[in-house]
Amino acid sequence: MGDLKQFDQLDRQIIEKMCTSSQGSYRQLAKELGVHPTTLMQRLKALENKGVINGFRAKINYFTMGFDYMGIVQIYSEDIVNAEKDLASFDEVVAVYDVTGEADAMVIVACEDRESFYAAIKRIAALPTVSKSNTSIVLDVVKSPDDFVPKLTERD
Repeated sequence: MGDLKQFDQLDRQIIEKMCTSSQGSYRQLAKELGVHPTTLMQRLKALENKGVINGFRAKINYFTMGFDYMGIVQIYSEDIVNAEKDLASFDEVVAVYDVTGEADAMVIVACEDRESFYAAIKRIAALPTVSKSNTSIVLDVVKSPDDFVPKLTERD
C-alpha cells in the first residue's frame, strides 16, 4: 500500500492536474505548475515507475457512444479468483471489483442494446465459477471513477 506522505507538493500538484486533464503539452502543464518541462517529464516518469500513473487515456461517456444498457452485477462465488478472471475476459465488462460485504465481487457491464445486455448477463450467470448473481440497471452515471480527483493540495 502507498502512503500519501511519500509525495511532495509538486508530485501532488502533478497528480491532481493529470486527474483533471491530461491534454495539452508538457510545456503548457509545466508552465501552469511553475516548473521546467524536463522536471515535469522526470516527475511523470517517476510517478509511472511507482505505479501511481498507469497510462494516459481519454474519459469515455459510454451512454453518449450508444452503450445504452449498463448494469452493476453482484457476483457470488466459491472460487472468486477464477470467477474474476473469467469475468474480466468478457468484452462487455467495463470493470471487475473484488469487494467485501454480501457479494464477493461487483462487475460493471456496458452494452449497446437490450439483447446484448441480456445475453451478457446470462453468460455471466452461466459461468461455472459464478454460483449466483444479482443485476441492477444503471439509469444514469452521476459520478464515475474517472471523475474522482483526490484532494492532495489546497484548492481555491
